[in-house]
Amino acid sequence: MRNLRWRIGAIVAVIAISIWGFYPPGQKINLGLDLKGGVHLVLRVRGEQALRVVSETTMEQLRDQLTRNNVAVGKSEVTGDTSFRFEGVANDQAMRQASADFADANFNRSTGTGGSYTFTLKPNVANQLREDTVQQSLDTIERRVNALGVAEPVVARHGVASQILVQLPGVSDVQRAKDIISNTAVLELSLVEQGPYPTEESARQAYNNNVPPDLLVMPGSDVAGTTGSTVYYVVRRVPAVRGNDLRNAQVSLDENNLPAVGFTLKNDAAARFGQFTEQNIGRNLAVILDGRVQTAPTIQSRISDQGQITGNYDQQTAQDLALVLRSGALPASLDYLEERTVGPTLGADSVRAGVTAGVGGLLLVIVFMLFYYKLAGFNALTSIVVNLLILLGAMAYFNAVMTLPGFAGFILTIGMGVDSNVLIFERIKEELAAGRSARAAVNAGFDRVWWTIVDTHVASLISAAFLFQFGTGPIRGFATTLTIGLLANVFTAVFVSRTMFETILSRRPAAAQAQAQALSI
Repeated sequence: MRNLRWRIGAIVAVIAISIWGFYPPGQKINLGLDLKGGVHLVLRVRGEQALRVVSETTMEQLRDQLTRNNVAVGKSEVTGDTSFRFEGVANDQAMRQASADFADANFNRSTGTGGSYTFTLKPNVANQLREDTVQQSLDTIERRVNALGVAEPVVARHGVASQILVQLPGVSDVQRAKDIISNTAVLELSLVEQGPYPTEESARQAYNNNVPPDLLVMPGSDVAGTTGSTVYYVVRRVPAVRGNDLRNAQVSLDENNLPAVGFTLKNDAAARFGQFTEQNIGRNLAVILDGRVQTAPTIQSRISDQGQITGNYDQQTAQDLALVLRSGALPASLDYLEERTVGPTLGADSVRAGVTAGVGGLLLVIVFMLFYYKLAGFNALTSIVVNLLILLGAMAYFNAVMTLPGFAGFILTIGMGVDSNVLIFERIKEELAAGRSARAAVNAGFDRVWWTIVDTHVASLISAAFLFQFGTGPIRGFATTLTIGLLANVFTAVFVSRTMFETILSRRPAAAQAQAQALSI
């Protein structure tokens, strides 16, 4: 009797904790995109851009090394996303040495006439770079989306290797979300050689329309960054610091008490930047974001690990810029292949349809169980209801997302619960037909069906694990609901249902005998 009381207390505690976990459901159950509304995006990563950046960077490193070694170079140019060429190199030994230091690990080198060299990215390296670009893009997008505060977003690979699926439940400002996701946020700090000039033509005329290959003409704002006019700077092509050197970025205030973005550098970049600024005191430093000079302050003294980006920013713009800088720069730009907006009204209709389907399925189960198993059907119905309560409570505790496929998991859970009880009841009927008493038939029915229930549920759990591992958002929602429902069903079909039988047997033997005998009708 004491053991029975303990079991009843455990069941009541589980029910209470489950209800407390998900009530009120409108606040504690996370709804997915198909139920809450939001944005569905499919993006393509332009991996060829990342390959071109590698080619350009390697070419610049080679040319810079040759220049430092006083080796004359006639011409250098990128001939494709995966190749570049040098012409007129006067010292073959110096080129081979520089190539061994910077290019040979990733590029195949071929020699032509007149001191020409062609470098082509190795196929295996190119494939790995494409894969790394997509993975880095996915990680960066996920960090940015999480920083938006979206409840349970979905960021996963989709379709072909270069596509990414993004689902944002409950998002209303679609354009802001898209801007934050696709903003490449490439930050560079480069030395200003000349400028600012009022036009791009005047900047090029300063070099007789023959800008050296190690320099770039770049648009930007004036030095103060307050007039909004576009001017042009001539800056070093190879920056002193890049965005991947950032350790953190946050909103700050500039000298005019206006919103700005402050940043700090990693230790190795800070040491490199400190030496760079110390050597260039009195010159202007261009703070370049996505190919535009945001500001070009004068280097007054050695700068180690901190800096600031100023401009015509409001508070929201500064916060968004700090967010994308913290999350890291995208290695390549993104193309939007698909965009769908699910309205909250459609989501509410889906919720009503899902609830209607679930309640309808439960009612049909009730009618069947009461018609076929008579009084014993109440035990099965109670265990199924407790199963659903545990399922809702567990989803709330684990912050799982409820989707339309999740509703399908709910309905399947009802079916699994009925299946387990049918196995138990049919076994009890066999024991009663063999002449056993009600108590002996109940004990034998539960004991002998136990391993059958374990086998069927383990097989279903394995299937759910594969669905969760390899499925996208909605499929994972179904797998999550199914997994929790299966585990709860083992508890309710065996523990709860058996406790109810034993409680009736211990207190009302006649009623329990009638309930058990009803199984054999």
